[in-house]
Formats: sequence, structure tokens, C-alpha cells
Amino acid sequence: MSTSVLVINCGSSSIKYALVSERREDRIFGLAENLGSPEARIKGITTGGEALELSIPNADHEKALETILERLAHHNPQAIGHRVVHGGTLTKAELLTPEIIERIREATPLAPLHNPAHLVGIDATMRLFPHLPQIAVFDTAFHQTMPSHAYRYALPKFLYTMHNVRRYGFHGTSHAYVSERGSQLAGSFKQGGWLTAHLGNGSSTCAIWNGQSVDTSMGLTPLEGVVMGTRSGDVDPSIHSFLASNLGWDIYKIDKMLNSQSGLLGLSDLSNDMRTLIEAADEGNEDAALAIEVFCYRLAKSLAALSCGLPRIDGLFFTGGIGENSALIREKTLAYLPHFGFNLSKENNNALKRGTEGRIDAGTGPQIWVVPTDEEGRIAKETEHVVAALEHPTTKKSEPETEVA
Repeated sequence: MSTSVLVINCGSSSIKYALVSERREDRIFGLAENLGSPEARIKGITTGGEALELSIPNADHEKALETILERLAHHNPQAIGHRVVHGGTLTKAELLTPEIIERIREATPLAPLHNPAHLVGIDATMRLFPHLPQIAVFDTAFHQTMPSHAYRYALPKFLYTMHNVRRYGFHGTSHAYVSERGSQLAGSFKQGGWLTAHLGNGSSTCAIWNGQSVDTSMGLTPLEGVVMGTRSGDVDPSIHSFLASNLGWDIYKIDKMLNSQSGLLGLSDLSNDMRTLIEAADEGNEDAALAIEVFCYRLAKSLAALSCGLPRIDGLFFTGGIGENSALIREKTLAYLPHFGFNLSKENNNALKRGTEGRIDAGTGPQIWVVPTDEEGRIAKETEHVVAALEHPTTKKSEPETEVA
């Protein structure tokens, strides 16, 4: 990468940021959290790997961004890349113009917890740094290659044609990065059929054929799919009417329960952190053990279902905080897929943790890899790609590629 890109990811009360340059080890990154409260602060890693902790009492998004950019000003970022969860039907990263901002705003009903926060960050950075090109990179864009039989719900047609009710998918920057990096490591860059499992507090799976998403587990919102930290994943749609009729719950209470009180937390009644649950299960906590088992079974079930979208399976990539660090979860998940021919090497599997990259199969059957994700790096690459196209509009650029380190 010839430029440095500031990557911004705004949440409702937080801002993740990273200054991405050519060498990953030089990356500066951090988190502004508790915005709007007396406990507002910035924590992160700055030049030379030094820790940063800075109190910014009562700072809002604009003040926090101003503070972040002041600290990074001498690094001269050439562009700002914004992570945006929902881009509707936008299929690629886009320069932020009034039209694109309006399309992000129009997609807000599809991501009411995310897009409003992204718009706050976009508004603040555009006012603070009007001279810098600013690019929106969408979580949903990678999945826009899904065929209609994968993204349409079996609902009345007008809900799709008039209200855009369809499956969109999320974690697109992660699935795109991991599938490119992993297939390159496997010697078949963007070729063949691969399954990806992005596992963390938010989790999703994806089926990728020749570098393009053909199906994914998340749908209209990030609630659909596999079991997550606090999200239920797939449930019977009639649970809403059941809870309303029998417990008197309104739609807001049901929605909060499904998004914030379910998943690993709801099953275990203990924690949404997989590390805590594994420790508790080892000490005999049956609810924690059940939560782990449900997580792995539903994950395997999702991977098996997504395989229907692939002409063949060349392998599987694990990523995300759980996927990269938990040998137990990888082993238990693969144990539910014996008929797929996966042959896990227990020794290789147990050796990979803490962001280590490597192959964990025994050399026969479909390949199995652990590939640490780099969503910030992917967003920076896509941002740079758009900026380069603006500077040289007559020169057709190839897609950003993942280089072997």
C-alpha cells in the first residue's frame, strides 16, 4: 500500500480507529469509548507499539474524532475509510457523496443500531476534514453476488420489491479478506469452493465460490444465523407472537431479548465470553457446557447447509476471536461434520492460538485453515482502491488483493 488510510468504525457510544500503512506492524489503532459520559476515554496503541490511554470527559463523537486526528495529523493520512454495516443494495465501496450518504440513511431501517452511528461519524469527519477523500466500505457489499434463490425470503413479493426485505449478509469485509488470504495460502487464489466461519461475539458463516459470496448465514439483519454471544441466531419466527400472547411482551422487549440477552449468555445464564464458558464447563457447569455444545452444533449445521451453494468443497477457514483462538470449538464443530471428509490434526489444531495463521488438517480431505482476520486492512485496501480510481479515472484498476506476508 502506497498510502496511509485512517479507518473509522463508529458505534453508538464508541469509535474504533486504525491508521493503516504498508507494514502491519506499524499500525496505530485504538478505541474511543463511553462517549457522552464523564468516563469517556481513548485507549489504544500508538507509534512504536506504545500504549495510549487518554481521558476525554463528556466528549461526543466529533470531539473524540478531533482528538484522534490531532494525534495522527503528523502521519498525514491520505484518506478516511468508514466501516458501514448496511449499504442496502450497494455492491462496492463508494466515495461519500450526498447521494451515497442518503442511500446509507435510507438503509437505516435495516440496521437501526448501526447506521445512525456511522452517519454521526461520517458527518463529523466530513466537517472536520473536508479536504480528505472519504470512502464508505459496506459489510453487506461482499454478499451482493448471492443468487436470488439464496437471498430471497419466501414472503409476499411486494415486501421485496417495495420494502427491500431480503437477505443481505454481514461481516463482508472479514469473509472477503479471509477467503482471499486463505485461498492464496492454499495455492488457489480466489479459486474453488470455500467455507468461512467468522466466530466472535457476532458470528456468521459464508460459502464462497471463485472468490465470490454465494450464500451466508446472516440475513435482513445480523440476528439471523448461528448462535452468537448475546444474539439468538435462528429461532422460530412465531416466537414473537408466542411471547406477546403468553407473556404480554411488546416487540421492543422481544427484539432486545433476541439481540442482547440470548445466545451464549442466554443459554449459559453466565456469560457471552467463550473463554469464561470453557473454564466454567471444565469446572462442571452444565449450562456452560450446553451453551458450547449448542454453539458448535448450530455452527456445523450452518456450514453443512451453506455447502449446498458450492459445486465442491476445497476447505474451511476459521477466523474471528473464537475461531482464531479456541482449538476446542474448532475440534467440536468439525466432529459434527464427519461425512464431509475433514481430517483434523489435533496436534496442529492445538498449536494454533493468539492470532497465529496456519493449516490444521492432517493432509487428507478438504483443507482446514485458521486465518486471522484483518477487517481494518481490508477496509483500507478498498478505500485506497477507490481513491486510486478517482485519481486515474481512465485506468481500470484490478480488485484489491491480499499479498502473502
